[in-house]
Amino acid sequence: MIELYTWPTPNGHKAQIMLEEIGLPYEVRPVDITQGAQLTAAYLALNPNNKVPTIVDTDGPDGGRCVVFESGAILLYLADKAGKLLPSDRAGKYLVTQWLMWQMGGLGPMLGQAQHFFRYAPDPVPYAIDRYTKESYRLLDVMELRLREAEYLAGGYSIADIACFPWIRIHKLAGLTLDRHPAIRRWYGAIRARPAVGRGLGILIERWKDVATSSEAKHHLFGGPQYAGRRGG
Repeated sequence: MIELYTWPTPNGHKAQIMLEEIGLPYEVRPVDITQGAQLTAAYLALNPNNKVPTIVDTDGPDGGRCVVFESGAILLYLADKAGKLLPSDRAGKYLVTQWLMWQMGGLGPMLGQAQHFFRYAPDPVPYAIDRYTKESYRLLDVMELRLREAEYLAGGYSIADIACFPWIRIHKLAGLTLDRHPAIRRWYGAIRARPAVGRGLGILIERWKDVATSSEAKHHLFGGPQYAGRRGG
């Protein structure tokens, strides 16, 4: 059984969609990051980076309990466990892996920062907005060029697409547009139409809270005194 510790965020959505796609049994363990649940001792014992998602596999590789945090690592673990959405041949595997790493190191962090300064910063910071907007568009251009030559990022639908999809989904919240990215729009529509994606996005949706309108959520995510220097989300 997989225990899924998550909240409806782009990174949480990756694991939620993946588990729906591969069909392994799992149970949801909500981690309300707007209330500081990611900073509790119990959660930090599972994920020292105090972010979502985290999984606990009670039937791990050696038959014991296995804890995995970081969304990219979770996607790789689940793909390996299920034998799905990651090619078995080395060339195909590393084609998927490079686009997964591209998302982890670029698309997610840059769109995340663009969203933060566009929606959450208490005062406008023009330099930061300009910096992250330009870099986000550069990354979207990279993705656009790839998707003009391939149906999905690694040819066939894979964990690379699952990783990127939730971040493209929030582009408007980062002040971005896809007006000049028709291939991304085509790709996004194909993924959004998948039943498993709809089910994954629906997990905990009733508990979603707009951080931009909640001073309490901002406190726990961006400025709380607990665990000085830590950030959740």
